[in-house]
Order: sequence, then structure tokens, then C-alpha cells
Amino acid sequence: MPVLNKLQVLDVSVEYEIIGDDMQAVIFKLKNGERIRAEAGAMMLMDASIRMETTTGGGIMQGLKRVLTRESFFIPHFECTGPEGEVGFSGPFPGKIVALDVGGGRSILCQKDSYLCSTDRVDVSIGFTKKLGAGFFGGEGFILQKLEGEGQVFVHAGGTVIERVLQAGEELRVDTGCLVAFDDSVQYDIKFIGGVRNVLFGGEGLFFALLRGPGKVLIQTLPFSRLADRVISASRLAGGGGRGEVGGLRSVFGGDKGF
Repeated sequence: MPVLNKLQVLDVSVEYEIIGDDMQAVIFKLKNGERIRAEAGAMMLMDASIRMETTTGGGIMQGLKRVLTRESFFIPHFECTGPEGEVGFSGPFPGKIVALDVGGGRSILCQKDSYLCSTDRVDVSIGFTKKLGAGFFGGEGFILQKLEGEGQVFVHAGGTVIERVLQAGEELRVDTGCLVAFDDSVQYDIKFIGGVRNVLFGGEGLFFALLRGPGKVLIQTLPFSRLADRVISASRLAGGGGRGEVGGLRSVFGGDKGF
């Protein structure tokens, strides 16, 4: 078994273990009084010594802020009431779980639906993008999630996760759907892809994310939206005549995306 990791949060050591490969889960081993908060519906298992309490996490306004980021109004907290106990969480689709530290002046912005769970002193709130263009055309919407406080957060991403550390002034261009999370110190904007043939036939959309360091950036190789589009396209092809002659012509001219 992998060695358990220790998180130092307000002098409280919390042990966790990320298990699995392409369908990962994170298991916390809590001691009496230790608490974990998580996104609603993420809990996979918990011992009898773990008590779940669902609250707004700071009042009605905090709940409303989470609703704007497509999270649930209420947020569950899991507290160990016995000598020790385990509670585990998993993502909603195949992918990786990444642990990130916040605190000491560092906060993180992430796309909607990527937050999985965190230690109890981490706050999940709204993080507005700094430019209107990034909000309207960025694919993640004008409102991002902001993770701040003191402790460690766990985000879920599709496929494999690529980590890039940008130096001051260094730029990186990323497909908007592949962007998972980045330090608040990273400047985030949207750039038009340019070129008539690129726009009409490139298949990459009209815009990409332009990131400028310094700071860390996390990129996912398989956004759920991309996977869902392929499944929907395949379903339309199958429903429109199967794999006969008509279906074959559609495959030739329409590719995976169909008509």
C-alpha cells in the first residue's frame, strides 16, 4: 500500500491516500475531532465513527456563491467522532485527483466542477475572471471557483493531469476545456485563434486560453465535455441508420462529429 501523506493544517495532522490509476479516489484517515469538507455527492465510503453534517458552510450568501459556480447550495462536512475512522471520496468520471496547497498568501482558481474535497479550513467561493473576454468566451464562464484559506484541496480532472510551472512573463496557450486550475498569480485571458481555415476547419473552437506566469497551471488531457460530445455524436450516428451504407457515408463525410 502507498505511504500515507500527512497534511499540516493548524497543527492538526490529517492522513490521506490517493488510490487507483485512471479512476482514482482519496481516502482520509481521521482522528477524533478532525473534519473534511467535500462536494455534495462525492462521498464514496465512511466508517461508523464518521458523522456527516450538511451546512451552508458560512451562511446563506456562501451557499448562493457556490450555486453560481454550479456547486451545491449545501456542503457536507465529515467529522470523526470516535478514536479514528476513514472517509473516502471519488470523482464523477474517470480521471486523476490532485492535491494542492493553499495558504500563506496562495489561492487557486479552478474551473467549475473540479473541486472534490478539502481540509476544513479551506473556503470555496467565487473567483471572477479579471477580463470580460475571458468570462464570455473562455468556456469556463465568467465565474470560476476560488479556493483559499489554510490547508489542502483535492481537485478532480479528466484523463491525465499535466503540470506546468510558468516563470514571470512566460506564456502558455491552452484549450479552454483542458484548463483545470491555476495559481491566482497567473494572468488569464482569451485569445482569438485567428485564420479563416483555422476557424472553419481546425476543430479547436474559436478561442484558446492565454496564461501568463508566474505560477502553476494544471491541464487535463480529457475534459468531460469533450468525452460527452463524442458519445453524443456516436449515439446520433447509431440512431440514424446504424452502420450500413448510409452510416458508412456519414462516417466518411462527418467523421466522429456526424451531421
